[in-house]
Amino acid sequence: MKIGITGDTHGSLQAIRKIVSTTPPVELWLHTGDHAADANLLHNLTGIKTVRVRGNCDWQEQDALVDEYLVLENFKVWLTHGHKYIQWNTQADLGYWAKELDQDIVIFGHTHIPMCEYYGDALLINPGSPARPRGGSKPSFAVLTLQKGEAPQVEFFEL
Repeated sequence: MKIGITGDTHGSLQAIRKIVSTTPPVELWLHTGDHAADANLLHNLTGIKTVRVRGNCDWQEQDALVDEYLVLENFKVWLTHGHKYIQWNTQADLGYWAKELDQDIVIFGHTHIPMCEYYGDALLINPGSPARPRGGSKPSFAVLTLQKGEAPQVEFFEL
């Protein structure tokens, strides 16, 4: 299963269009929040199911949840913006909660910096931001490939 991951799009139609024109075929989109309404646009442009969460800048997106829990190809996947859980150290904070919540993969945003690292047994993935990158990173999104019984694979795409 191929899953497109984006977030921290902050209302940038240009960023969404670049993502759509750059993305290889995916079966599902995950949006990590901060302009969760962009997930609707992503769905409308691609026709692909899109799951979104509410970020710290999503005051008007009351219908989006802060956390979504999915089971994909036998992996427990926690989608969150991260602002409720990240305090001092992204890895340690989200890794702690992944263990507490018994999740295999944590997909989050908030920092606008792409990353893919294990913390203990949990894989932490941040697609970065296609609209407002930080930390010297370039505009980006990610594609996660999951296959039951195989290690997850993550590929980052720069825009």
